[in-house]
Amino acid sequence: MENLLLAFGLTMFAGLSTGIGSALAFFTKQTNKKFLSITLGFSAGVMIYVSMIEIFTKAQGALVGELGEKLGSWITVISFFGGMFMIALIDKLIPSFENPHEVHTVERVREMKEAKPEKQDKGLLRMGIFTALAVGIHNFPEGFATLISALKDPALGISIAIAIAIHNIPEGIAVSIPVYYATGSRKKAFQYSFLSGLAEPVGAIVGYLLLAPIMTDMVFGIVFAAVGGIMVFISLDQLLPTAREYGEHHLSIYGLVLGMIVMAVSLLLFI
Repeated sequence: MENLLLAFGLTMFAGLSTGIGSALAFFTKQTNKKFLSITLGFSAGVMIYVSMIEIFTKAQGALVGELGEKLGSWITVISFFGGMFMIALIDKLIPSFENPHEVHTVERVREMKEAKPEKQDKGLLRMGIFTALAVGIHNFPEGFATLISALKDPALGISIAIAIAIHNIPEGIAVSIPVYYATGSRKKAFQYSFLSGLAEPVGAIVGYLLLAPIMTDMVFGIVFAAVGGIMVFISLDQLLPTAREYGEHHLSIYGLVLGMIVMAVSLLLFI
């Protein structure tokens, strides 16, 4: 029960960090591209390392124990790539204009507003609302991933929650900036950003209610391997390309390596 409460708390923390991004957008006149490149790279490094080294290994251990070495290993690999295909399908269903990982800097949105102010308000508001929906869709499986990880290993869950929280900050910016410049209301911008982050704990709750009655070592292994695939795909398809779009390619890679090092050391400390 204690682990369950911690797991839900971590998903709440990770999801509502979109509000941090929203607040940052209100109090800055320029986008700190170096900071975003490093932090997005760091988040990707944590998620890739923990997925490949820790999550995949634990999922394989559970499935091999239930199904034998050969079949268990095959099911682990299939589940891992199945998670990738699932999140890729979700991404495919979201138009690129409303994709939360498209770069919406303060400067870019301000320029859009100033170009044709009488026509831009509706367009910016639409951008913000659809971005909020897109963030919610992305956050749903991320919340489930955080929950499952934390239930299996609280230390692992904390690391993943921090990584997801870091990459949710730019998503909060992407939601709040267009809404703010369209409406002039910080309150509305923050509300949309906050609501999009709520999808993370909702995803955790729905996933838990569906799987808790049938959770066995085999089901856990399949789900855990899929979670690893989801996080690797998010890192390679979304976090690193977005970090590069901010114009600081090398910084994003430095952040990636730093994230891997931090994750590796934290795992060693819990041996």
